[in-house]
Amino acid sequence: MSVELRQLQHFVSVAEEGSFTRAARRLSYVQSALSVSIKALECELGVQLFDRTTHRVVLTDAGEAILPVARRTLASADETLDMAAAVKGVLRGRLRVSGPLPVTFVDIPGLLGRFHRLHPDVEIQIGSAAGGTADVIEQLRQGTIDIGFVGLPDVGAGVATTPLGSEDLVLVAAPDLAPPGREPIPLDTLTSANFVDFPPGWGARTVIDRYFATAGLHRQVTIEVPDTGTLLHLVRAGLGISLLPPSLLRSSDVHLKRFLVTPTITRHFAMAMPSGSGRNAAARALADMVIQSIDPGA
Repeated sequence: MSVELRQLQHFVSVAEEGSFTRAARRLSYVQSALSVSIKALECELGVQLFDRTTHRVVLTDAGEAILPVARRTLASADETLDMAAAVKGVLRGRLRVSGPLPVTFVDIPGLLGRFHRLHPDVEIQIGSAAGGTADVIEQLRQGTIDIGFVGLPDVGAGVATTPLGSEDLVLVAAPDLAPPGREPIPLDTLTSANFVDFPPGWGARTVIDRYFATAGLHRQVTIEVPDTGTLLHLVRAGLGISLLPPSLLRSSDVHLKRFLVTPTITRHFAMAMPSGSGRNAAARALADMVIQSIDPGA
């Protein structure tokens, strides 16, 4: 059996794009040649990797099983090339980052800029995490990113985290929805309120849901939005209250009232990477910069 890295790269690209046309464009490759390459790989492996229809390309069960192995193989090949370059004193390759890029605990955008100036041969890709922390963790497990930033300290098997900081959430409301009584506001007085929150899977949402569940309380999340700006606009408009990290709030926002709550709800923020040795040289270098920024003696 002779499977080429090029064929695995073609396979992964088609799988991720869900289209031969988009994959060919991504690879700057002729589509017909890409199809031939995939067919040759299927013949070599003795399995069909894709179900092809007129409108879409879908992985078969065999394709689903082989995809993570192909990704790991390509990552290992990249790691070999990166290590050879590092031995010569040059950092190269690709660094894939995802998740919200914090500036409260660590200035991640600033560190990425510094990293780029130090290592211009490394291609930095910053992806989105539409599904929040849960999406970032899955990307790490699938090997589609190298470093993620997450709103949870415990992310399960296969992913290792480095704590970056924590902050206590505050209750945020428009003046006419401000809860009665003195601070801190007990959580059990908020069970009849309407909440505006991030969708399930986002770090802050997961933390809040856990606190309410631990206390045996139920809350009503009537609006879910995937971005902070829209969420704050809806809270200002009086469509509900929210529990948010203070770092997401502007000090100049006079249209919102803030309240401490009891028990205190703490959100932890962390840098996450695949556990074990599967880390490329560029990811290790950025991780070292992040760690030194929070602990200069590290």
